[in-house]
Amino acid sequence: MADINVSAPRISLPGFEEAEALGPQDAEFVRDLAAVLAKHGNLNRFGLCLLHDHFPIAADEVLVETNDPRTRTLHAHVEKADGTRHTKASQWRFLPHTEAAEGGRYEVIQLCTPLDLCPGRAAE
Repeated sequence: MADINVSAPRISLPGFEEAEALGPQDAEFVRDLAAVLAKHGNLNRFGLCLLHDHFPIAADEVLVETNDPRTRTLHAHVEKADGTRHTKASQWRFLPHTEAAEGGRYEVIQLCTPLDLCPGRAAE
């Protein structure tokens, strides 16, 4: 399983309706971030997503993504972090310095596994 810190409480995120989307005011930020990604050879590996909540997820839970390539649909559901067989993190969020766990300043917020048809994988 991916290394998930389940001891720390999650920092709450705004609901989708309240979350501020990327806009023209973020142009300098996006240029700077793209330059850092390019510098480290990660421009085609990582991108941006709008962090938001649709429902609460406990510290001992993780959001899991699966998909159905035949119907071209994505599905997300919650599982217990210590019981999931999904092993590949697909989304992370940065943590403030004061919240950073040992080993990184980010936490996993979504998992999937190639065996369960993560994005980009065909059915086997």
